[in-house]
Amino acid sequence: MDTIQHSYRGISLLMNLNWDRLLYVATIAFALCAGAWLGTLLG
Repeated sequence: MDTIQHSYRGISLLMNLNWDRLLYVATIAFALCAGAWLGTLLG
């Protein structure tokens, strides 16, 4: 149980440090999907 809690805290720390990178990747993916969707509507 202690190992699970320790690894969870480590993952939580990584998420806290890298949340902006994750947001950046999610924004790019959303923009690409939105562009493809608009391209199918207009083309």
